[in-house]
Amino acid sequence: MATTPVQVTGTVLTTRRVEAYHALTVVAPGIAERFRPGHFVAVAVGGPQSSMLTRRAFSIHDVKPDYGGTVEFVFTVRGPGTAWLAERRARDTLDLVGPLGRPFPLPRDPVTCVLVGGEYGSATLFGLADALQQRGCRVDFVLGGASADRVFGALRARRMGETTTLTTEDGSLGMRGKVTDVLPGVIADTRADVVYACGPMETLRGVTAVAIEFDIPVQVAVEEAMACGIGMCMTCVLPVIGEDGVTRMVRACAEGPVFRGERVRFEDVGTIPFDALGAPGSPSGGGGTRNVS
Repeated sequence: MATTPVQVTGTVLTTRRVEAYHALTVVAPGIAERFRPGHFVAVAVGGPQSSMLTRRAFSIHDVKPDYGGTVEFVFTVRGPGTAWLAERRARDTLDLVGPLGRPFPLPRDPVTCVLVGGEYGSATLFGLADALQQRGCRVDFVLGGASADRVFGALRARRMGETTTLTTEDGSLGMRGKVTDVLPGVIADTRADVVYACGPMETLRGVTAVAIEFDIPVQVAVEEAMACGIGMCMTCVLPVIGEDGVTRMVRACAEGPVFRGERVRFEDVGTIPFDALGAPGSPSGGGGTRNVS
């Protein structure tokens, strides 16, 4: 059942640096009480007089009951909007809408789950791990990043997970390489039943390929640029194969951000495939693949 989002003016409770990232905890009771793992928030940036009209979307890292309910989200500075957010301090206020999106589906019975996170995409996995463990599931983590300061949540993963495998591309933490290099071994060793993943698109593409090789389900939370976060602007569309086998351009913010990995046409992200429903070249039109970036 879909969750009804709310708009909240929340007070910043704490700000902190986590290696290369920023984390903001905001008092937002209406959002916290509706949260499910995989949900995200859309945050207004720049203040009331700002020319930055579009919100910024961030996965919810953590919720707590303090002050009626708080939410924490993690981000890196990539432009003027996130730079403004990084300057917020305790007692500042933020305008948030959430929780948004489709959360992770949870197994009905206890199973063995491997949770894979790339960069700060790992932030969304800890609420999921808690929910899985409450259902009696075993949780093993595979976390990675370009360097040690870009691996998010390593200590928390070690506390929560049965095992935690860390990778960095420069070898500064854990094993040298990418999460996809070690994932086959983790799946085999744990006899995993399902994989959950969040991170850059290329990481999700590789994780999905590994899960398909082992013939186990994979749920991915995609990282797509979102301007509105509520399904109106169509900037976050990507090609996904439906249950009927038909490819449709679906909104990551509304139909996602969680999808079955094998249904996402990762090789065609950023384009409109010629065979997508309604696309030029499909049974209802004519033409070829178009770039939508």
